[in-house]
Amino acid sequence: MSLLPYALARPFLFGLDPETAHELTLHTLARVQGTPLAWAYCNRRVEDPVVLAGLKFPNRVGLAAGLDKNARCIDGLGAMGFGFVEVGTVTPLAQPGNPKPRLFRLPEARALINRLGFNNDGLDAFVANVKRSTFRSRGGATPMLLGLNIGKNAATPIEDATSDYLKGLDGVYPHADYVAVNISSPNTKNLRALQSDEALDSLLGAIAERREILVGQHGKRVPIFVKIAPDLDEAQVEVIAATLQRHGMDGVIATNTTLARDAVKGLSHAEETGGLSGAPVLQASNRVIRQLRAALGKKYPIIGVGGIMSAEDALSKIKAGANVVQIYTGLIYSGPDLVRDAALAIKNSA
Repeated sequence: MSLLPYALARPFLFGLDPETAHELTLHTLARVQGTPLAWAYCNRRVEDPVVLAGLKFPNRVGLAAGLDKNARCIDGLGAMGFGFVEVGTVTPLAQPGNPKPRLFRLPEARALINRLGFNNDGLDAFVANVKRSTFRSRGGATPMLLGLNIGKNAATPIEDATSDYLKGLDGVYPHADYVAVNISSPNTKNLRALQSDEALDSLLGAIAERREILVGQHGKRVPIFVKIAPDLDEAQVEVIAATLQRHGMDGVIATNTTLARDAVKGLSHAEETGGLSGAPVLQASNRVIRQLRAALGKKYPIIGVGGIMSAEDALSKIKAGANVVQIYTGLIYSGPDLVRDAALAIKNSA
């Protein structure tokens, strides 16, 4: 359990504008990671190793992309007890994202709405931050794993999106334990169109070809996971599953945020444009996971994410068919102890 209970810090953070609180938290983590002050929030990692896509995950709870877009806090986040941390989404060029305000809390629903829009400092700065992290040298026999999440610039026409993904893949490949391809954010215009049959086939075909070149250049085969949305029907899920397998993708991350608002109607900020995360996404995400497992068979790797606010929620993802899980909004509402609680619950359920 962390030395400083999150319950003491949360009222202060929730008294700030959501994006201000987010940036303050990241700035603090970046300053204190690797110092004795990190003991205020660090957790002893639950050891529950599992091999997935050829990678040995120290435990089955990870951090979802989106919290640390610029890879500034890898070591600080790892100290919370995660088995793996995914950072990004990074785009080839720096971009400011969408106009503010663009992040909203819905505390009655334990949810967030964001329309940040891949705000980040660009690929060069991202990779430089990854190189500065020290988690691999301090991880012992089973170091935490690092996922690097790539996307396209908002100014890049959707018909040229593949070029941005290939630039991202080239840049992060040498430094990633796995690469996540984000085609499901609702906050970059037309991005989710890449989940359609022909567009996805073309994109993943190009990524698969480039990976073979990178394998030769770097002497290692880095797994590639594709992150999809919860707002898909069963037929769409089946097409995506078939396309992932056809192009040799190593796994799928299910799911991103939702555009649906049924669970938050009438609440303050409920009608804000953007992706809804947190408790209201749990069932939709689990539905997609179950459909993916049915379509992909027993062995295909699935990372389950969306709506994990408690250890029981994490278990529900595993029961739906996920191999490992990720949290983000739950960390904001419940704090770092959720990482340990979820990891222990999954370990003890085996």
